[in-house]
Amino acid sequence: MGDKDMFGKTRKRNRMVKQNADSSITMIDTNEPIPQTIEAVRARLNEVFSECSDFLLREIACGEDSSIKMLVAYINGFVDKRVLNQDVVRPILDYFSNAKLQDKRSRTYEMLKECVVNNNDIKKAENMQQAVDNILSGEALLFIDGENRALVIGVKAPQGRQVAEPDTEVSLRGPREGFVENLLINTTLLRKRIKNPNLKLEMIQLGEQTKTDICICYIKGIANEEIVKEVRERLKKIKTDAILDSGYIEQFISDSRLSLFPTVGNSEKCDKLAGKLLEGRVAIFCDGTPYVLTAPYLFIESLQASDDYYDHAFFATFMRLIRLLALLVSNLLPGMYVALVGFHHTVIPFKLMITIAASRQGIPFSPFTEAILMIVAFELLREAGVRMPRPIGQALSVVGAIVLGEASVAAGIASNLMVIIIAITAICSFVIPPLIRATMLLRFVFLAAANFLGFLGISFVFVAVYIHLCRLRSFGVPYMAPFSPLTASDLKDSLVVVPIWAMVTRPRILRQEKTKGAAGIKRQEVRLKQ
Repeated sequence: MGDKDMFGKTRKRNRMVKQNADSSITMIDTNEPIPQTIEAVRARLNEVFSECSDFLLREIACGEDSSIKMLVAYINGFVDKRVLNQDVVRPILDYFSNAKLQDKRSRTYEMLKECVVNNNDIKKAENMQQAVDNILSGEALLFIDGENRALVIGVKAPQGRQVAEPDTEVSLRGPREGFVENLLINTTLLRKRIKNPNLKLEMIQLGEQTKTDICICYIKGIANEEIVKEVRERLKKIKTDAILDSGYIEQFISDSRLSLFPTVGNSEKCDKLAGKLLEGRVAIFCDGTPYVLTAPYLFIESLQASDDYYDHAFFATFMRLIRLLALLVSNLLPGMYVALVGFHHTVIPFKLMITIAASRQGIPFSPFTEAILMIVAFELLREAGVRMPRPIGQALSVVGAIVLGEASVAAGIASNLMVIIIAITAICSFVIPPLIRATMLLRFVFLAAANFLGFLGISFVFVAVYIHLCRLRSFGVPYMAPFSPLTASDLKDSLVVVPIWAMVTRPRILRQEKTKGAAGIKRQEVRLKQ
């Protein structure tokens, strides 16, 4: 009985602590009005931002007998204090120091907004929820005694890193600018490339706790209205505490969320995003991350690169075919080797068979186990190279691969031919960065199928993967377009790249039906000399 009483008291005390903790959480009603007196505003803000050492209040008293009172509220570090003093505090003190203005006290709010504050970015907050949200977003709030509304003044300090070339998408030719973590800078970089009033930017907020700014971007008249509507609806359905990166959004809005293949694209390059928008896609910016999402995303985009459009069409076509070959090799090569050695000896030329048998002499593992061990070792080296600091990671991946390969052969754990095959597979997997995670897992599936059924197992898995790709949709658009369904007009920018002057029309699969025959379908007018 004593133990039960003790546990009962403990549970009761825990419930009381939880209730007290919940009651200490500050809640703001959506329609809570702004108090009209400065003292009440100060008390309410101190209650909301209690225990927040970076929250600052600056009271201004001016006019005769300090009869006009105002309160400036902001988060330290977000606001440029020099601009705040120069554009807000000093003009207010200078303007209201004249005693003749006391009869205009009833128009203080209008005068501040129209002719006193030297700032172009001025909005109004009509309730406490808007006021607190703007303070947390980095704005300065100006409260006036006797007013139930406040002025939102944009005096944010520049934050984040400068625009630079992205490390994840290196190009040999073309612009070097990449997106950064600042949403305003990112939209400005895009506006610099597409000087069109039809480039629409719609702002929303996601995340119950983080209230992250999200921007939906598209070109009106080019983007399919149904796709834009679908993107908007999927974003509004997201209910979560935090959106810390665009990867969160990608997982929420993707079609076939369990599929290995991405149905939402991402990029850090400004020119690449501009090209996708001009084709009719929709972009999703997320404040705090340089990765911008694009939808719809098709399989062929994984084989495309920005350099393809800046170089000769013949070279671009050759490189796309090379990328397709690299994709097939990175998935199939280890499985094909296991199938040849284990099931199809007669297909191998006699001299090559002798070489393979000699290299495998003394190896204690089967080809399948040997391939699994080598692939896992490579993935460990790759992950270590990514997670370590950059100078150390590069040295670790290169030196580790060389040492591990030579040591494995010398110890009789792996054959020379297997080391070569895994090395070729690793090199080919880096050629297609968007599909590197999908190929990493599919490689094991093909290996297992080859170990049990040989080439027949590889064929079964290949057909199953292709059927899965044909069934995939990205925001209602077939994932394998323009191959399935076959769209002849869109083949000009698929595996074979036509010259840029011959790409007259935009992708047909992305168009909206009601714009057929309209001028928005054409990219350009081409007239050849007769």
